[in-house]
Amino acid sequence: MTTTCFDIFAQCSEAVHKGELIESVSSKDKEFHFQNWFEKRLSCLALNFEGSGRNTYPDFSLVKFTEGYEVKGLAWPGRERDYDSNSQVPTGQHNGRQIFYVFGRYTADLLPYPEADNGRRQYPVVDFVLCHGDFLNADHEYVHKNKNVKGFGTYGDIMIRDRKMYVAPTPFALTEGTTGMMTLIVPEGFGDDARFQVVGRLTRIEADSLVVGYTFDLRTNEIKAERIPNPRAGTEHRFVAYRLKSQAAKPVVMAGHLPQPLDLGNGDDE
Repeated sequence: MTTTCFDIFAQCSEAVHKGELIESVSSKDKEFHFQNWFEKRLSCLALNFEGSGRNTYPDFSLVKFTEGYEVKGLAWPGRERDYDSNSQVPTGQHNGRQIFYVFGRYTADLLPYPEADNGRRQYPVVDFVLCHGDFLNADHEYVHKNKNVKGFGTYGDIMIRDRKMYVAPTPFALTEGTTGMMTLIVPEGFGDDARFQVVGRLTRIEADSLVVGYTFDLRTNEIKAERIPNPRAGTEHRFVAYRLKSQAAKPVVMAGHLPQPLDLGNGDDE
């Protein structure tokens, strides 16, 4: 299979090794810190891509390859076991493209590097994982849509918008051996590259039941999930963890327990 993920991972690893720092956009906007850093890596490889934006998914869609890259920067120390996806449930395919997720952790304000010449703060990349979206969720059929219901309120003229937010585990929570390292995770048989060594073989197993709907009671503020048996329960999805041969061979294994997302019942995403 033709893929750019090995080249992109190698380019990111080289940038970390050379000390290429993340540069803040502003003191208030942290969304594009790591995203801009990753964009420079694509430019170094002369890969043409369609531009990113706040409402674009994935963040980068390659032009000559049917691949897309969604970038998630995580401040460290901080929230790292899961992340918010405000527009799309994680998946390994979208609009005919293979989707990869790039998780990069960088030091938070506790240990910032000196300011750059332009006055912006700079941060080193602590570790990162580039993984195929199927490692997070192998369902390619679900289509995200926001719906609404009208007629709410005393006078019946208020609309309730159902704007979904998905909270998914990060590879740092799903695995052991990725902390402080740079790791590439792709499906088994996805491809191979002589520059890389295998550092782990990972298996994710489909759950016994599937959530196919939910109801919300406006009187009690209770939300209830509707579940059905998963016809593919127990199906194994196998993945391979790689690193460059020049990098440490520290093994990567699945975590001993399934991470549970934070209960953000108050809507707070911090």
